[in-house]
Amino acid sequence: MRVFGLTGNIGTGKSTVARLFAERGVPVIDADQVAREVVAPGTPGLAEVVARFPGVLTAQGELDRKALAARVFTDAQERAALNAILHPLIGREVRARLDRLAARGQPLALYEAALIVENGLHHGLDGLIVVTAPVEEQVRRLALRDGMAEAEARSRIAAQLAAHEKTKVADFVIENTGAPELLRAQVARVLDTLRANWQRGG
Repeated sequence: MRVFGLTGNIGTGKSTVARLFAERGVPVIDADQVAREVVAPGTPGLAEVVARFPGVLTAQGELDRKALAARVFTDAQERAALNAILHPLIGREVRARLDRLAARGQPLALYEAALIVENGLHHGLDGLIVVTAPVEEQVRRLALRDGMAEAEARSRIAAQLAAHEKTKVADFVIENTGAPELLRAQVARVLDTLRANWQRGG
């Protein structure tokens, strides 16, 4: 089974693109979803996080993401400690899901994650799809989706690895300018290429 990465900066519409691929029958493994599931109530992952970061549980016994984020956001050492717990758990779960898909005879799958390029994961994949959007469009979407003020949206975008750095290593670039029919057409084109046994460097 071939596994292609799908990434894009905040507000580019990466999740929308993932949904369009899924609608066309491509299984998508969403790293964010896996990250939430490995620390769901009752999991060993949650127990490990709570042991290392006391006081990050809600009254309902769930992980208080805001409290945890506040603890690690400004402290690189704490962030590294959290990543040392989460990354192996996420990696194992992603691998297990990919193995199950391969065992079912799936020809290809997508791995959707924000930091594929930053973490150098694209080298181990069969190809990389990067979703881009004009900055003004990203800002508009963040205001619409998260109620984010323009200044905050722009600083969040600026904090990420620049889109042109990601497109440099991309095998496919999907430009999401806001027109749904153009986006669908691009997804269909990329998928046709992948299904025609496209290979990196081929």
